[in-house]
Amino acid sequence: VCRMLSVLAVYGCGTPTYSPNSRVVNGEDAAPHSWPWQISLQYEKENAFYHTCGGTLITPSWVMTAAHCISSGRTYRVVVGEHDRSVNEAVEQVMPVDSADIFVHEKWRSSCAACGNDIALIKLSRVAQLNAEAELGCLPLAGQILPNNYPCYITGWGRLTTGGNLPDVLQQALLPVVDHNTCTQRDWWGSSIKTTMICAGGDLLSGCNGDSGGPLNCQALDGRWEVHGIASFVSSLGCNALKKPTVFTRVSAFNDWINNVSEQCERRVQIRRVSEQCERRVQIRRVSEQCSVAGRSAC
Repeated sequence: VCRMLSVLAVYGCGTPTYSPNSRVVNGEDAAPHSWPWQISLQYEKENAFYHTCGGTLITPSWVMTAAHCISSGRTYRVVVGEHDRSVNEAVEQVMPVDSADIFVHEKWRSSCAACGNDIALIKLSRVAQLNAEAELGCLPLAGQILPNNYPCYITGWGRLTTGGNLPDVLQQALLPVVDHNTCTQRDWWGSSIKTTMICAGGDLLSGCNGDSGGPLNCQALDGRWEVHGIASFVSSLGCNALKKPTVFTRVSAFNDWINNVSEQCERRVQIRRVSEQCERRVQIRRVSEQCSVAGRSAC
């Protein structure tokens, strides 16, 4: 059983304590903590932190986001349980991020978003405490493809209009899936869309700057919400360009990569622990040898 999927099975996922208002069609404020796997990825500048991207809490220790959200040299933190960024609601969990614990897909090219592989994982500095405000997002089955017009919701603190301000309160908007055949038509996105991507929305509603890395939430037949997409890019013409739906990384194309990264990281942690144990044993042996040479009274 894959490690990441087994963690989801243990903790459960995709069933928020506070139900989202899934009747909303136009973008508007989300019900507080109704998308409890949504996180805010923030970067440090001049001793303050600023929201830059969204992401998904997929285990108590791991966050999934977009590769293009990560810039080398920046210091990041993850805020779990966020809703209104303008106030401290006393339920937020702020997690510092070690740069060594950020894993960007090895085939991602920052100069070519349309080449795909826009996915990254972040290992949290400590385990998130799961509660009504912090729950896990479900991953879809590997290879799963949603049909045209399947209702999904984008969530995030992205700009409300092209060039507009970032909202304080988490937003949600209904973005129906646009199937691959439609999205790859020449007057739509054409060859820019790969099979590892998913299109959703249209010229009326879309993601925008600040939504990047956040989830495309789609409700499965059993009622659970699954994260089928990671917000990747919109048209250079603007966030609501005609026949240019929001493009997401298709999560179901990267299940193996997600599990491989988490397993490799776990092995790295185990190796580090063994190394530290060995180092402690060496130090103890050296002290013991020094004591033997100097005599017991010297110790």
